[in-house]
Amino acid sequence: MDLDVALLSRLQFAFTVSFHIIFPSITIGLATLIAIWEGMWLKTHNPYYLQLAKFWIKPFAITFGMGVVSGIVLSYEFGTNFSKFSEMTGAVLGPLMAYEVLTAFFMEAGFLGVMLFGWQRVGRKLHFFSTLVVMTGTWFSAFWIIVANSWMQTPTGYEIVDGRFEVTSWFEVIFNPSMPYRLTHMVMASLITATFVVAGISAYYLLKKQHTAFAKKGLSMCMWFALVLTPLQAWVGDMHGLNVREHQPVKLAAMEGIWPAEEENVPLLLFAMPNMATESNDLEVGIPNLGSMILTHTWDGAVQGLKSVHAEDRPNVPLVFWSFRVMVGIGFGMLGIAILALILRRKDRLFKNKAFLGLVTLFTPMGVIAVLAGWYVVEVGRQPWIVYNLVRTADIVSPLPAERVLFTLVMFVIIYTLLLGVYLYFMRKLIKKGPPSMATLEQQLIGMKAPGYALAWVKNLNHKDQGAN
Repeated sequence: MDLDVALLSRLQFAFTVSFHIIFPSITIGLATLIAIWEGMWLKTHNPYYLQLAKFWIKPFAITFGMGVVSGIVLSYEFGTNFSKFSEMTGAVLGPLMAYEVLTAFFMEAGFLGVMLFGWQRVGRKLHFFSTLVVMTGTWFSAFWIIVANSWMQTPTGYEIVDGRFEVTSWFEVIFNPSMPYRLTHMVMASLITATFVVAGISAYYLLKKQHTAFAKKGLSMCMWFALVLTPLQAWVGDMHGLNVREHQPVKLAAMEGIWPAEEENVPLLLFAMPNMATESNDLEVGIPNLGSMILTHTWDGAVQGLKSVHAEDRPNVPLVFWSFRVMVGIGFGMLGIAILALILRRKDRLFKNKAFLGLVTLFTPMGVIAVLAGWYVVEVGRQPWIVYNLVRTADIVSPLPAERVLFTLVMFVIIYTLLLGVYLYFMRKLIKKGPPSMATLEQQLIGMKAPGYALAWVKNLNHKDQGAN
C-alpha cells in the first residue's frame, strides 16, 4: 500500500497541535484565577484565597512546562513537513511568531520564577505584580498565536509577489476580519476550562469529605464564574458564527450540514449523518427554520451550502459537523451546571448534593475536550486550504519519504503518550496531597513579617464557614 506523505504530515501536525493545545487552554485561565485569588487575599486578608492560590500554582507550573515542551515541536514541523508554506508565508507569519516570543514568552520566563518561588523572598506587592505579568504573558501568547492562525483563515493586508506573500499593512494583517471573534472565543474558552478544572477538583474533595473549607470556597467561586462566562461565551459564539458565515461560508455549511448551493428555511439539525458520497444527510432530526434564525437572525434567511463549491473544495463534513456539536453540547452542559448551582445555592444545598458534585467532577476535563472539538472545527473546516482560498494544503507539503513521516508520527504518539502519563501522574499526586494546611500558611505568612496580617489571619480563621460561602 502506498503511503500518502501529505496525509501523514497533516496527521502528524494535527496530533502534535492537539496535544499541545490541551495545556495552554488550562494555563491561560488558571493564571487568571490565581491572579484573582492572590489579589483578593491582599485586599481581604482571607486565608482561603491564599490557600487557593498556593495550591493551584503548582498544577499551573506543571501544565505550563508541558505546554512549552510540546509547543516547541510545532515550529520545527513548519520547516520540515511544510517547507513550501514557510517560504510562501514567512514574511507574514515569521514576525508574528517572533512577536509572540518577545512579548509573551520573555514576560512569562522572566517572572515565572518569582511567581513560583518568591513567596518568602519578595514583598507581597512585587509577588502579585509577578503573578499579573505571568497572567498577561499568557494572554499575549494567545493573542499572537490567534492572530497568525486567523490570518490564515481570513487573510488581509498582503500582496503576492513571485509566489510569496508580502505585507502591505501590518494593521490589516493583525486585525484581520476573524481575529477579534476568534481571540475572544478562545480566551473565554480557556477561562471556562480552568474554571471547571478547579470546580471539578473542589467537588471531588467535597465528595471525599477532604479539605472541605478549601473546596467550598473554590467550588463556590467557580460556579459564580461559570454563571457569568458560559452565557457570555454563547453570545460570543453566535457573533463568531455570523463572521464565519460572511468570510468562510463553506465551513459554516459543513458545521450545519447544509448541502444545497443555497437553502432557505434552514432547520437546526440536532442529529444527522452527513454523507459525502451522496452529498446529503442521512437520518436527519432537526427543528424547522431554527437554523435560519440562528445563522441569519431571520426566520427564513438563506444560507450558502456545500454544493456551492466543487467537491474537492469541501472539508471533511462529518468530522466538522460532529466536532461542532460536541463543542456546543459541552457548552450547554456547562451552562446547565452553572444554573443548577445557582438553584442549589439558593436552597443551601450547593455543597451537599452528591449527584451535583459527581456531575461537576465528571466535567473536570470537559473544557479541554470542548476546546479540542472547536479547534477541529476551525482547522478541518478550513480545508483543503492552508491559507483560505489562496493556498492548498496539498501544495505546500515537503517532498519527504512517506516512511520517515510515518516513523516520526509513531514516535510522537509514543513519546507524547508517555509525557501525558507523567503529567497525569504528578497532577494526581498534587491533588491527592491537597492544599497546604492553614498552620503552614500561617507560619509562612508571619515569616514574611507583614504588619497586621497575623491579626487578620486569626480573625478569618474564626470564620471559616463564612469564607467558604
